[in-house]
Amino acid sequence: MEPSLRAGAVVVVRGRTDAIAPGDVVVIKHGGLEKVKRVRFVNGNRLFVIGDNQENSTDSRTFGWLYLSAVKGRIVWPRISSR
Repeated sequence: MEPSLRAGAVVVVRGRTDAIAPGDVVVIKHGGLEKVKRVRFVNGNRLFVIGDNQENSTDSRTFGWLYLSAVKGRIVWPRISSR
């Protein structure tokens, strides 16, 4: 998620208690790993996520749409502006 978040950055994550919207930065579980990605599109119960460093990011452009159940939480601090 560089340049928005640097490696080792401390963040506060709120569990999935509210709606996920485009522009939100979320923690997802994919391929056995937790990853930080930005939500680009939401379509029903699925979402398309991207990394902010698009040249070096493995995201939905590679692995496709994810179900909302893959979202572990939304980053609420630091506040990361939508792109």
